[in-house]
Amino acid sequence: MPEVLIGDGLQLDTSAILGYAPSRTAPGDLVLGAEARIRSNTVIYLGSRIGARFQTGHNVIVREECRIGDDVSVWSNSVVDYGCLIGDHVKIHSNCYIAQFTEIQDGAFLAPGVTIANDLYPGQAASAAVMSGPVIGAGAQVGVNVTILPFVRIRGQRHDSALRAHRSRMPDRRRCGRRP
Repeated sequence: MPEVLIGDGLQLDTSAILGYAPSRTAPGDLVLGAEARIRSNTVIYLGSRIGARFQTGHNVIVREECRIGDDVSVWSNSVVDYGCLIGDHVKIHSNCYIAQFTEIQDGAFLAPGVTIANDLYPGQAASAAVMSGPVIGAGAQVGVNVTILPFVRIRGQRHDSALRAHRSRMPDRRRCGRRP
């Protein structure tokens, strides 16, 4: 029988559910790291491994077979579907949908309303056989209401000193950037 294995210091609202049994596969253990903060109406399925200091907003769903790193926040009304890989220090804002097989690397940020797709032609058998979520690179920042299609690769932010020096000379409230 699968178990729910919880690290020390869990803060769990009474209406949250840890260890919900998936219907599509045989579940494994749910492992939840230390100092997690799980808010009301969150449901976390059996079969995922989640690192330390994980936080949810209200009404969050995390499906089975996910691997989630340390210091990750998933805010209110967001869904992380099954089979996702999420690195450390990732922030997923409110009302986001993270499709199956998505990879989000360390330090990425998804603004409110980001929707991720994993199926180019929903309902077609051939399409289901090659389903793939996108890869969101380390440090990437995805803006409000962006839809990311399957197979897309978003590069993370580069941290070169020339760009930092240039930005430091910009007047307040202005931004500069580079073209790909």
